[in-house]
Amino acid sequence: MKGWIILAILAGVLYYLVTQTDKLDEPIAQTEALVKKIERKLDAMTGTQIIRLDQRKARLKADIAERLSAYELQELDGILTTPDTLMDFKDEYCRGNVISHPVFSKDNLLFICDNL
Repeated sequence: MKGWIILAILAGVLYYLVTQTDKLDEPIAQTEALVKKIERKLDAMTGTQIIRLDQRKARLKADIAERLSAYELQELDGILTTPDTLMDFKDEYCRGNVISHPVFSKDNLLFICDNL
């Protein structure tokens, strides 16, 4: 029984440190950087890539599909195909005060940029 009480106290302290303070932000960031470094080394050694499913893109596409015309939806599919095209789109249209796109309307462009 004493062990469970100690374990609950440790879990409570850990929960407090993670949610209420910034004491663990740096170690968490270092761990994430280490994981990315390991993934890159694995990619280089094996010649394969670790593929992660990005659920955010699928949700964005489902949320905005009813708002877009067929031509705009086709353009969005082209943007979401690779991470490079997505980053290019973000850099070109979602930063600064660029509010026009040759395909998307102003409202749809703002909605897409807000959700990326």
